[in-house]
Amino acid sequence: MVTSTSPVPSSQEASGRPEEGPRQADSPPTDLHQPALYVNRETSWLAFNARVLSEAASSHWPLLERLKFLAIHASNLDEFFMIRVSGLHEQLEAAALVEMSPDGLSPREQLTRIGLIIRRQLATAHALLSKELLPALSEHGIHVRDWPSLDPGTMQLARQYFRRSVFPVITPLAVDPGHPFPFLSNLSLSLAIEARDPDSRERRFARVKVPESLPRFIPLDDLDPSTARPHWKEFLPLEQLIGANLDDLFPGMEILGCHPFRVTRDMDMDILEEEAHDLLSIVNRQIRRRRFGACVRLEVDVRIPDAVRGFLREKLEIDEEDVYESTGPLGSRSLMSIATLNRPELRDPPIVPRIPVILADGADVFAAIRRQDILLHHPYDSFSSVLGFLRLAAADPQVVAIKMTLYRAGAHAEAVRSLIHAAENGKEVAVSIEIKARFDEETNIAWAQALERAGAHVFFGHAVLKTHAKVALVVRREADELRRYVHLSTGNYNTSTARLYTDLGLLTADADLGEDVSELFNSLSGFSKKPRHRKLAVAPTALADALLAKIDGQAALARAGKPARIFAKMNALVDAEVVRALYRASMAGVPIDLCVRGVCCLRPGVPSVSENIRVSSIIGRFLEHERVFVFGAPGEEEFFLSSADWMPRNLHRRVEVLFPIEAEVLRQQIRDEVIGPALADNSRAYEMKEDGQYVQRTNRDDAPAINAQGEVLDRIHRRGSLSVAKP
Repeated sequence: MVTSTSPVPSSQEASGRPEEGPRQADSPPTDLHQPALYVNRETSWLAFNARVLSEAASSHWPLLERLKFLAIHASNLDEFFMIRVSGLHEQLEAAALVEMSPDGLSPREQLTRIGLIIRRQLATAHALLSKELLPALSEHGIHVRDWPSLDPGTMQLARQYFRRSVFPVITPLAVDPGHPFPFLSNLSLSLAIEARDPDSRERRFARVKVPESLPRFIPLDDLDPSTARPHWKEFLPLEQLIGANLDDLFPGMEILGCHPFRVTRDMDMDILEEEAHDLLSIVNRQIRRRRFGACVRLEVDVRIPDAVRGFLREKLEIDEEDVYESTGPLGSRSLMSIATLNRPELRDPPIVPRIPVILADGADVFAAIRRQDILLHHPYDSFSSVLGFLRLAAADPQVVAIKMTLYRAGAHAEAVRSLIHAAENGKEVAVSIEIKARFDEETNIAWAQALERAGAHVFFGHAVLKTHAKVALVVRREADELRRYVHLSTGNYNTSTARLYTDLGLLTADADLGEDVSELFNSLSGFSKKPRHRKLAVAPTALADALLAKIDGQAALARAGKPARIFAKMNALVDAEVVRALYRASMAGVPIDLCVRGVCCLRPGVPSVSENIRVSSIIGRFLEHERVFVFGAPGEEEFFLSSADWMPRNLHRRVEVLFPIEAEVLRQQIRDEVIGPALADNSRAYEMKEDGQYVQRTNRDDAPAINAQGEVLDRIHRRGSLSVAKP
């Protein structure tokens, strides 16, 4: 038993609300499966994206950060259509697969609701861009022009740029009896061209693809460096430049209209177990098939003529309800190129991640880990500490083996380069690479091939299970024995995302965890099927049961009149069995705080069911990504970190790990840097209501504004060194 020196506050204490204590249901319902107790997964995800959009509208953020949130909102919608909406369409087309959602909606009903919500969000986003963000950018010397607003001299420079850099790349494609309608690739921006032959008066149609290899927004000041001014940037959308120079593409023709449009296709990848005799070749084939996925969304300019709109719908075989109009630029995710301009005064101030002294250059890292478990909190703590651990292991002559899982390594994976170096140094290197990681398949296949060329053992796992666990094992010869060093994390071995996502990682030489991790790798590479481990809980065999047992254990304590409590922080809460367990715990009187960044299908505050559950979501500068689970009242807590959200896919269709944090000083670090700030945030946190809607927390007039991520930054700055402890 560990006694906390700083008990975790309840959400009421953290927000200044009076503590009423847990309430128990007088007459609990007998059926926790009733649809009214669940929030629809798809509409909950859209509510999350609405919170992202709200941040774009918030003057709390510097101007370019607001534009960044707007671009993220658009990018999120793209993926939502490619995966979630496409899945609903597939259910409609295959009647045998149709199933009602836990909240009782059919796929058709969900699609109808989705359409209404997204159209409202798009109207808000377009108005925000045109009426607030673009005018504000102009005030700071950043102008997004349209063609008619250019002066003659700039028009001439732009035309020259078109002939020099755009014209050679473009291929206009006519559509007529001799030229079939061309294939439109996913997320490609195109121009529908209406033209007329001045001699025959025949109307013609053509499609011009806006080249993805060129900047979406042409920097006009770069066309004539002599006119460049400090803090002044002018951009012209590429589609407008092309539209203004169609005479060069269709000489001798009368241009009647130019209408931007954009398509989104089904990009989900289904691999049947009986087909996957060679997983690598199957994934490669599925990647090639993706470009031919069914069209699930058509975006058009609001001014597009009905005839052209109907023509595109017919050729793309898409219903009117899947057509989305826009008054702004199509594919707003491309605004990220402007949001990342080098204008420090319009961006968040940079942070310098800390490198703990114990892991600094020149330190004996292995000795440090032998003495003390080390908890790293990214991006506040530098990811270079993890990369340095791997580089050292690759070069250390005492290290005999390195094993590692890779899910999203990234295009410039420093971790993979260390593994290649280790293999070239003659060490035993074994790597589980998830080549089914959505949209990272090609990158991961390339790294797998590079590792194999270096002599590493590479394995891809099960056809229907993704390996999502984040684990590294270093085996080192010390004196007459082999010692294991382990890194376990909630996030990927990806340098880029480690600067943008909040994650927690543990470096340890704990013998039981080392033994568990060795057995985990044997199960990934071989045929072993160990259902239980000493300290790890591994999905799909044991993690769900472990979580349910912990939740039910707190309910049993509460029913016995003993103190109980649950805190959980994650990206998504979807699994219905877990939701029902939380409902039962709430009905028993357990106070439960859930910090769920994205989708949450549980309804808090339902009388007699979830009165003791509070749900919040934090949208901040960094993407909240860590999974932290705490069971027990102050002084009795058990702390766990995990790679898994509480979703069916994580608990039942992926290889995931749940691991304990046992050192009290590291638990206190989690209280100070995760739990306390999350519950106290009254600035960037949103409270979920019983109806599934979210309301942003606000501070009272006499209370200071608290921003969870800002609090952590301040604490890290004041701390001076990383908290470490013996396990």
